[in-house]
Amino acid sequence: MSRIAKVLHTAKTHTTGGRENGVSRSSDGRLDIRLANPGSARIGTNPEQLLASGWSASFESAIALAARKRNTALPAAMAIDAEVDLTVAGDGYFLSARLKVSLPGFNRETAQALINEAHETCPYSKATRGNVDVAIQLI
Repeated sequence: MSRIAKVLHTAKTHTTGGRENGVSRSSDGRLDIRLANPGSARIGTNPEQLLASGWSASFESAIALAARKRNTALPAAMAIDAEVDLTVAGDGYFLSARLKVSLPGFNRETAQALINEAHETCPYSKATRGNVDVAIQLI
């Protein structure tokens, strides 16, 4: 692992109860959520939804950075649909993910170049590389 030159932000949360019946709160109070298994009657989100949300937001920012380097403005209608699967195989659980990126107004070659660069710079993409099966699709 490389040295950290400068920490830009540290997110701190406190979670109790796990994914089935838990709550998670951030130290600054801006996040206060209930956790629930998918399909349960309990109101709440699940870790896969949180990962999908965080990753897609970070990936969109990485695309914006790639566009700024090219002096290119992004369309307001840019969007990312993220899907994160929790699966089980053999003796363990694992994740897989799909990011479906819409960049209206760009030719396919330019849009794909922005996506490829974003996948190299996005912190979530870096953190999951080699650990999570990821498919990124330009739609």
